[in-house]
Amino acid sequence: MDAFVLLGSFIALILIGMPVAYALGLSALIGAWWIDIPFDALMIQVAGGVNKFSLLAIPFFVLAGAIMAEGGMSRRLVAFAGVLVGFVRGGLSLVNIVASTFFGAISGSSVADTASVGSVLIPEMERAGYPREFSTAVTVSGSVQALLTPPSHNSVLYSLAAGGTVSIASLFMAGIFPGLLLSAVMMGLCMIFARKRNYPKGEVIPLRQALKIAGDALWGLMAMVIILGGILSGIFTATESAAIAVLWSFFVTMFIYRDYKWRDLPKLMHRAVRTISIVMILIGFAASFGYILTLMEIPMKITTAFLTLSDNRYVILMCINVMLLLLGTVMDMAPLILILTPILLPVIIGIGVDPVHFGMIMLVNLGIGLITPPVGAVLFVGAAVGKVTIENTVKALLPFYAALLLVLMLVTYVPAISLWLPSMVL
Repeated sequence: MDAFVLLGSFIALILIGMPVAYALGLSALIGAWWIDIPFDALMIQVAGGVNKFSLLAIPFFVLAGAIMAEGGMSRRLVAFAGVLVGFVRGGLSLVNIVASTFFGAISGSSVADTASVGSVLIPEMERAGYPREFSTAVTVSGSVQALLTPPSHNSVLYSLAAGGTVSIASLFMAGIFPGLLLSAVMMGLCMIFARKRNYPKGEVIPLRQALKIAGDALWGLMAMVIILGGILSGIFTATESAAIAVLWSFFVTMFIYRDYKWRDLPKLMHRAVRTISIVMILIGFAASFGYILTLMEIPMKITTAFLTLSDNRYVILMCINVMLLLLGTVMDMAPLILILTPILLPVIIGIGVDPVHFGMIMLVNLGIGLITPPVGAVLFVGAAVGKVTIENTVKALLPFYAALLLVLMLVTYVPAISLWLPSMVL
């Protein structure tokens, strides 16, 4: 009955259109009232949920990504990707994936990736003869890797939701190979389409021009080197690397590229603060919701239910994958990470799955949800940027969904893809 009151009230509030963050907080209040817990204790959990030093990484990475997205960095990364792969058949579709890989490794945001790379490349691909629906599908699906590769905001959220038992640095390292695998599979699919549909080849860029383009892009790519190099060398933590990323992106945007106007900075800061405020409210209310979940022993009951279902870890992982894929289509990624991680972590530990490995499984699953209707935030952004209907975008995405599911199966059932690099460097 306890679970019915807590989860039932949360689902009911979502169904009547209440924002997820407030639905979490209000359902936690209802649950506290039901089991006779003082509301003061709940408020302490809300305050404690956001009073963590590691959480500073989120606002810093959000701000750094916003500066990079609007400061001309995406255009230079697209040009550099064109130097690397633009000369092969279907080169512009490959440029799209490579540019998303570069930009995702700097911004850590699929939405920023889709908006910035898509605004540059979708019109360019259409002029070169690619269907606009295909161009949008490539942009949207390629941006999923930004959720995996450092500095992924969602890895920080998973570490927080796991109670700090999983280090952010381990998650950052674990996401590199899955992210590169996803990009490689997407590129392979694009090359198949290019050969089948006879998409055009690009031109080989002369060496002198290529060196100039690479030099321009290098300033942006240095952000990735600073973030990863600083963490791996032990010079600074993941949180400190986020602050350094802000300083570097500001310096490059305002003093090297000089494409962004000083008078536009307050608007950029306002947008970043709004995004950060939403995330922090969500984290605080999710902490109170998780507290009530624990008091009601719901995670333990769910663990028992899964282990009763089967004692085979592969079967349980498949069931969890199906559940995450379905939930990812109806809820956004951040609240699902914060709600489901405390519930599922005992299950996966019970079947002998490494929490770092499970973090990658969860991120791939929920990343697919972000480009799947009816509540796919990245899908909506891509369709808006590409000026294509949701229906046509989803039709063009069908082969890419299959490729993403292949990546999900590989990440789920080949733990070394996620765990080899952290075990080597940390």
